[in-house]
Amino acid sequence: QVQLVESGGGSVQAGGSLRLSCLASVRPFNSYTMGWFRQAPGKEREFVATIHWSGGISDYADSVKGRFTISRDNAKNTVYLQMNSLKPEDTAVYYCAARRRPFTTSLQSDYNDWGQGTQVIVSS
Repeated sequence: QVQLVESGGGSVQAGGSLRLSCLASVRPFNSYTMGWFRQAPGKEREFVATIHWSGGISDYADSVKGRFTISRDNAKNTVYLQMNSLKPEDTAVYYCAARRRPFTTSLQSDYNDWGQGTQVIVSS
């Protein structure tokens, strides 16, 4: 069974930074595309970022481009989301997701496994 465990959430003021981590109990980790999604209060869950198994290809939602960076360390079975210049509208529960195919995608239905989420709160 695949387990994804997110960490690194918390509260920060606008303009600050956080780094989220997601530890995956999948083998081999480097055969999985990974993604980050988020769900703000009262809103649908939405795509944030995705990264190819190789780490060489990534994609971002327009709302986070230039501020967030997704990366992965295949030796540690971990994917990261570095979030800079945070805004109050980034407040959400952030979810890590795994896809058992090599192509990056922003569609939630393309991901097979999900973590429990980690809360990020950005205050103005």
